[in-house]
Amino acid sequence: MEAFLPSTLAVAIAEIGDKTQLLTLFLAARFAHRGAIVMGILVATLLNHALSAWLGAWLVQWIPDQWVPWIIGLSFIAVGLWVLIPDKDDEDGGAVLKYGAFVATCILFFLAEIGDKTQIATVILAARYDSLFWVVVGTTLGMLLANVPVAYAGSWLMQKIPLNVARWAACLLFVGLGVATLLTLDSF
Repeated sequence: MEAFLPSTLAVAIAEIGDKTQLLTLFLAARFAHRGAIVMGILVATLLNHALSAWLGAWLVQWIPDQWVPWIIGLSFIAVGLWVLIPDKDDEDGGAVLKYGAFVATCILFFLAEIGDKTQIATVILAARYDSLFWVVVGTTLGMLLANVPVAYAGSWLMQKIPLNVARWAACLLFVGLGVATLLTLDSF
């Protein structure tokens, strides 16, 4: 649970207003099969976040032990500040839309997550916590918590969520994780 809860909360909050949420809104407007969109989000996120968590766990093995808490703590703080910068919807779907809701969602979501805040957060969370499984389950659940309602409630939901408040909440959560990591330097 130590890795699961922070992973779930960090991604769920950081995802509000993110480009993948805008992508979900686009896909929901394009395709009627909401279940296929949700399954595409699940598969793409599991693959992307499993690779990201593995990378985080692998990287932490090569970094000198005394640097690890500093790198992780400062990385959390950097991601916290990064979430304050709004994403743009720069994905139009292109040629993959012809393959249907599930395939288009899998491909577009996987690509949209590359280098995204939540992917970087997954790398950092996996480096911080010694539980790849729970980090991946948590970040995937967080992604679903943020995107499934958008797939079903779409534009109505996006109009009701104060994105500025969500960004600040995500910022505070990541900065809090960073500060907590730096305050517990002896536990590494």
